[in-house]
Amino acid sequence: MAQRSVHPVVPITLLVFGLVAILLLTVPTEDVKEAPGFMYGIVLDAGSSHTALYIYKWLADKQNGTGVVTQHRECHAQGGGISSYAGQHGAAGKSLEACLDQAVSDIPKERHHVTPVYLGATAGMRLLHMSNPEQSAHILQEVGSKIQSYPFNYQDATILSGQEEGAYGWVTVNYLLENFIKYDFVGRWLSPGRPTVGALDFGGASTQITFATQEEVEDEKDMIKLRLYGQEYSLYTHSFLCYGQDQALKRLLAHIVKSQGYSESVTHPCYPVGHNRTLKMDSIFNSPCTEKYKPSPYNPQASLTVQGSGHYEHCVGNVSEIFSFNSCPYSQCSFDEVFQPNVTGSFMAFSAFFYIHSFLQRITGITVSTPSQMEEAAKALCSTSFYQMLILAPEQKSRLQNYCASSVFVKILMVRGYSFDETSFPRISFRKKAGDASVGWALGYMLSLSNLLPAERVGLRKALTPGAWGTLIFLFVLLLAAVLVSFLLRVRDVRKKGVSENTI
Repeated sequence: MAQRSVHPVVPITLLVFGLVAILLLTVPTEDVKEAPGFMYGIVLDAGSSHTALYIYKWLADKQNGTGVVTQHRECHAQGGGISSYAGQHGAAGKSLEACLDQAVSDIPKERHHVTPVYLGATAGMRLLHMSNPEQSAHILQEVGSKIQSYPFNYQDATILSGQEEGAYGWVTVNYLLENFIKYDFVGRWLSPGRPTVGALDFGGASTQITFATQEEVEDEKDMIKLRLYGQEYSLYTHSFLCYGQDQALKRLLAHIVKSQGYSESVTHPCYPVGHNRTLKMDSIFNSPCTEKYKPSPYNPQASLTVQGSGHYEHCVGNVSEIFSFNSCPYSQCSFDEVFQPNVTGSFMAFSAFFYIHSFLQRITGITVSTPSQMEEAAKALCSTSFYQMLILAPEQKSRLQNYCASSVFVKILMVRGYSFDETSFPRISFRKKAGDASVGWALGYMLSLSNLLPAERVGLRKALTPGAWGTLIFLFVLLLAAVLVSFLLRVRDVRKKGVSENTI
């Protein structure tokens, strides 16, 4: 029996297809002659209680939204926030020097001149601008001049609105969780198809809540629309000025002093038993947030003695008084006549939320993942004496007296204010970092201002280089030639077979 011939076109075709597949998987998306190195960006988060400097980096050839931005370094300036240096010539700028000096060392010298620097001031400066706009403008000019004396590419020093602070925090959270877009292991940008996560920020002078919602936002001031990676997001965001931790504690003390007749000695139900302090009236009533509690006539240098009683129920009653739950001009409100839609989905709580939650669990040993557990833990903490706390957390001595009040405040804010319940509260994640980056508004701010968050969708695969296309075209032509040769050989064999059969 005659053996059937096998044409060489089969292995040739398979070989060509194999080469094409290998090329597509291994060819670089750009002609890389050397490692591109990193680009850097700096954001100074000028908060009400302190200033933090964050350095971010991304590959130099991954501009315009295609780069994975990571945190490179962070530095926390000593002293208070820049607003605390009002009236102290040169002090606000000087407070930034140590961290700016550190940034000079942390960023390669050849990248200094192309490294953008942004300073964003938040609620502390918003309050100062309300009370003394000339001083706030002077401080911004002063810190701007200080930054410009360094070899970086200075961009701006500005006061963020509460809405901007909330929105940038939401962008940071979802960028770090890769909820917008994800870079996979073969070099493709993919949409993970995951829902976004809400952001809960608790600073020194304000607190923000931001989350995506499909419900109608009845107050247009609290609605913002963002278009990122080809997807539009409708956000509810509201910032409560004077409800940050430091200002809330100051308002609580002012309320207690007023309710006890401005006497020289008052009992603080949220301070632990065994804690006493003496302070000047000016340290309480020197803020726009406590203006309505100020006595008349008023002696700012008068002394006041505060003694802790550690009474949980009385603490809850007093903290509740600094909120207003009485009236609502909308279909539903959080507090202080502010509209809020129903909270939906998961949330990340950061800044002071994280530290208070962590301290509660550490001191009481109670896992705080539901409102009832938070109440149990807060009640246990408020009944703990100052000396017991000092034994358990000696490194926190200067803050121990405030944790009961802060814990009660957070419980009331989240449960009565934001309306988290036994079902929705467990979906709150209390975090300090996501990956290796600190959670806050700073990363979202830099991403937006540096055009690293595109409005349109990034392609699933970047375009091939001209050299790669040339190779592919050559292989395609080779494949066509192989197919043509196969066809001609097949025709020849058919003709030979026909002649042979006719001869027989």
